[in-house]
Amino acid sequence: MSVFPKDFLWGGATAANQLEGAYNEGGKGWSTADMVKFVSRKDSNGANTETIPLDLVNEILKGEHEDEYYPKRWGVDFYHRYKEDIALFAEMGFKAFRMSINWARIFPNGDDEYPNEEGLQFYDQVFDECLKYGIEPIVTLSHYETPLNLGIKYGGWSNRKVIDFFEKYARCVFTRYKDKVKYWMPFNEINMMLHLPYTAGAVFIEQHENELETIFQSLHYQMLASAIVTKLAREISKDFKIGSMLGMSYYYPKSPNPEDILAAQYANRVNYFFLDVESKGEYPNYAWSYFKKNGLKLDITEEDLKIIKENTVDYISFSYYYSLCAGSANEKQEKRLVAFVPERGFDEFHPMKVANPYLKATEWGFQIDPIGLRVAINEVWDRYHKPIIISENGLGVLDTLTEDKKVHDDYRIAYLKTHIEQMKECIKEGVDVIGYTSWGPIDIVSAGTSERTKRYGYIYVDADDYGNGTFDRYKKDSFYWYKKVISSNGEDLD
Repeated sequence: MSVFPKDFLWGGATAANQLEGAYNEGGKGWSTADMVKFVSRKDSNGANTETIPLDLVNEILKGEHEDEYYPKRWGVDFYHRYKEDIALFAEMGFKAFRMSINWARIFPNGDDEYPNEEGLQFYDQVFDECLKYGIEPIVTLSHYETPLNLGIKYGGWSNRKVIDFFEKYARCVFTRYKDKVKYWMPFNEINMMLHLPYTAGAVFIEQHENELETIFQSLHYQMLASAIVTKLAREISKDFKIGSMLGMSYYYPKSPNPEDILAAQYANRVNYFFLDVESKGEYPNYAWSYFKKNGLKLDITEEDLKIIKENTVDYISFSYYYSLCAGSANEKQEKRLVAFVPERGFDEFHPMKVANPYLKATEWGFQIDPIGLRVAINEVWDRYHKPIIISENGLGVLDTLTEDKKVHDDYRIAYLKTHIEQMKECIKEGVDVIGYTSWGPIDIVSAGTSERTKRYGYIYVDADDYGNGTFDRYKKDSFYWYKKVISSNGEDLD
């Protein structure tokens, strides 16, 4: 008998903006992701390139920058090939498919009076195709796909009004798909608002005088919205399960020095803050202390706190790609010891990071640490005692398609095998892990760098960073390996 539960949710995870394409079909409106142009790896140095100012967006909407390429508008053409792709997932034996609904495909401007029926019909067809094969959809409502109009007209999630638009959207899709979808996640990696406010919430941060206050205000509105739609979901269907979704960056201390241990503890609180609010239903004391210390004047009402307290999530999910080390090696880092969250931004976030000499790194600098996944699972379970789904985990690399249309990705198999082994150990010890949806079961556009050549999939898509290629699908060696893993319910990992 397998260590894994018999109904374990094996599958893969995607996001509409990285997968679907068809940005101007089916009545879809502009989303924030549609404004993100491709920047070569050489020019971006692997850094996230999605912080976009309002002035640039307005220029794009006026027809300027037409010589630029915007990969997320085209994705990998799932919109037209979903039957083929879901059939391939079914061939691997998927029990679950984590995906997102593109909000702008349902409400093109975000504040529309009525939903777009053509968009609703598209997801009807996708869910029906999944269910035909016995694949459970796990659906994210907002996965870096906020309708662009909400950012331009209202300031995105920095405006309380957006909660009402989100609730209306959630009510629409909950009602429409209540007999097709059981598992829901209101927001993908809700903590990313700290670092990427445009991507995570259509917030043009340069328009705000107090960036830190704006970020935490936006986060409060998102966490409040999550609680509101959790309440709504339970009113619509007793079968719905609502989960939080965190971008997990687990920190080790760089040494036994107590200052380094303290640095790691404070860094990990950045993760626990969100889970405390969504799983325990309350802001932790260290958050209130941080708000006060930094003079943040936030619109948080007693009614807000009541709603959050009474509507906690059913399960916790998180993405995991790598671990980090934290330390107090210099004055800049020492100041961070007393901070709740590092300064905003990709480059500013990582000075706290110290290379771990025990780990190897990918071409994109992600340190490979399967034991870190086990540590993270145990920490989350010990703290919250709620079912856990590993909603993203995978290896992004430059794959090579051979002349006979094969991809020999033993490196991906090795990565996934060691992570699944550590997850398995957690289950042996009694942790309630209910699902594993590895990231990018099919090659898609990278979230951070908009590359297609940073590939995660079991299925190769013949398209380069500029959209050149047939977009035909080819099975990698890992496709057959994962099929065997699923069919053995996690027992055959060789």
